Amino acid sequence: MPSFLTPDFGLFFWMLLAFVIVFAILAKFGFPIIINMVEERKRFIDESLKSAKEANAKLANIQAESERILQEAHLKQSEIIKEANATREEIINEAKSKASSEGIRILNDARKQIEAEKTKARNESKADVIDLSIKIAEKVLAKDLEKDARQKEWINNLLDGTTEKQ
Repeated sequence: MPSFLTPDFGLFFWMLLAFVIVFAILAKFGFPIIINMVEERKRFIDESLKSAKEANAKLANIQAESERILQEAHLKQSEIIKEANATREEIINEAKSKASSEGIRILNDARKQIEAEKTKARNESKADVIDLSIKIAEKVLAKDLEKDARQKEWINNLLDGTTEKQ
């Protein structure tokens, strides 16, 4: 009975011959294909790592660029806000000065109108006083001059320039 641990020489020879043939076929056809596939895989992994490093570098550059752009945007925003505030203050000051000058003009116009009304009222009141004085004088003189002698005396006094209280 043959032992599996110690094979006889014939079996060993055929096993060795089969192994050498299979090994030769694998060495001729299989190993180069396997090695090429492993090399291709290695190249693919190396290129992927290189691409990943480049992508990381580009991403870092993009992040730095975006932060720089963001800072520039904040600066521009600050400048625009400052300009808007300055423009707003300028408009407010201009509106205040216009309102002030308009108020002064309206006040001066009102004063002129009040002065004109006062002058008109004085003139009207003078005219009324004169009319009233004339009417009163007419009535007084008409009463005093009812007598003929009295009229002559009054006329003579007027002609002489002296008027006496009577």
